[in-house]
Amino acid sequence: MKTIRLLLCGLGNVGRSFLTIMQSQAVLLRERYDLELRLVGAVDSAGAAVDPQGIDPAAVLAAKSAGSSVAHLARIGHNGTDGITLARQITADILLEATPVNLRDGLPGLEIVRSSLRRGIHCVLANKAPLALAYTELAALSDIGPANEERGDPHDWPALRFSACVGGALPTINIGVRDLAGAHITRVEAVLNGTTQGILRAMEAGESYAAALADMQQRGIAETDPTLDVEGWDAANKLVILANAVLRQPTTLADLTVRGILDLTAADLQAAAARGERIVLLGLAEQHGAHYRLSVAPTALPAKHPLARMDADEMGVVYYSDIAERQAATSAESGPLPTAAAMLRDVIDIAARRH
Repeated sequence: MKTIRLLLCGLGNVGRSFLTIMQSQAVLLRERYDLELRLVGAVDSAGAAVDPQGIDPAAVLAAKSAGSSVAHLARIGHNGTDGITLARQITADILLEATPVNLRDGLPGLEIVRSSLRRGIHCVLANKAPLALAYTELAALSDIGPANEERGDPHDWPALRFSACVGGALPTINIGVRDLAGAHITRVEAVLNGTTQGILRAMEAGESYAAALADMQQRGIAETDPTLDVEGWDAANKLVILANAVLRQPTTLADLTVRGILDLTAADLQAAAARGERIVLLGLAEQHGAHYRLSVAPTALPAKHPLARMDADEMGVVYYSDIAERQAATSAESGPLPTAAAMLRDVIDIAARRH
């Protein structure tokens, strides 16, 4: 039985959902993968809990449900201890980074990931900001960085995985890297923000913007700061990551043109429907010469388009390439659980590759 020691930083909707599936899938993990997950550290905004022998996920979930911090757990709680401190000190195999997105400087997530990789700890991210702001740096500290004489074999470096960052459970990165291996991608179209998809479909049906946003927040789909969703920056983060990881084009947020959905009205959406179109917040990568032009903007698509056929709880991606023609995938996600499932997928991948 392989035991994987986990440090979980961030106990919001996604972090708590991971602990839920860590319990519900425990038997499957043992029987199918000969794998046992052991939580040795957990961090929230007030402090941390640490126990090398293992922390009961149920105890963490109970504390959070009661409105308390893990710092108050008997014997293992540490008031004021933050994720950066633990990343620099704790003995763990994999970091799970699920702290809130901070596009100003990426903290604390960026420093947590940076410190973990430098210590040889594998990293699984649900927080997009470290990758959106510092993809090249983090890749160079991990197994996805370039092979060269100084680095040696990248497989000897800690793993960096981020399925959850680019569409939750939607295998956006896997399709582009693994399933389109050997193909040249010419265009990518993606709807990767569940909050705006839900809002647009609700407004299309006559619901107000405010009510639709409140529903996304209540269900745990919206970002901690929902302006990241509705102004287009969450989708932009995901497109930056896709451009770096799949298209292999060094990209930052400054390279994108970004427009959100705040200027759209129900009349705009209903007029598009009358024309046989549907407006979505589209992330687009178009090849122009040797480079890709990247943008995020509300876009009217023909009703028959794969991304126009999606309902309010779906996200999707369409890849176009020279030899595989068109590949489309969608996922239905009504809450944060599928994003946590993507993190688990990455943990299993690391465990299989590293043992």
